[in-house]
Amino acid sequence: MLRSNRWSSRSEAGSASLEFITAGMILLVPLVYLVLALSALQGGALAVEGAARQAARVYVQSPDEATAAVRARRAVAFALEDYGLSAGDADVKIDCSGGTSRCLTRQGLVTVTVRIGIKLPLVPDLLALNQSATVPMTAASTQLVSRFAGLG
Repeated sequence: MLRSNRWSSRSEAGSASLEFITAGMILLVPLVYLVLALSALQGGALAVEGAARQAARVYVQSPDEATAAVRARRAVAFALEDYGLSAGDADVKIDCSGGTSRCLTRQGLVTVTVRIGIKLPLVPDLLALNQSATVPMTAASTQLVSRFAGLG
């Protein structure tokens, strides 16, 4: 009777660490990927928000519409590149309250909308999986043109 108890206790010696490692890896790998994916999405949201806000600010402070559009697109490019995103993938739309020909009228509203697709990390480029593993992000910012615009 004593021999059978000793045999059964020795046969399970060391298996707890193996079970812990196996269960830990099964739970740890998805958790690490979730953290990576959420941080990529949060960074993308912050990038798009900052790009839209800065582009709207730059636009309303420009002297004319042609300069304003160039400066706004440059501001979007800088803001996205700060977060490691390509400015070529972004879609920038500028809307004005008085129509496109009257963007910089005094106390007019200018809205800049920036759209970009944020790619999830560690998704391979096989079979166009990269396209389906992209989360679209959109942000808009509205700024008021100064009542003193064009004076001076």
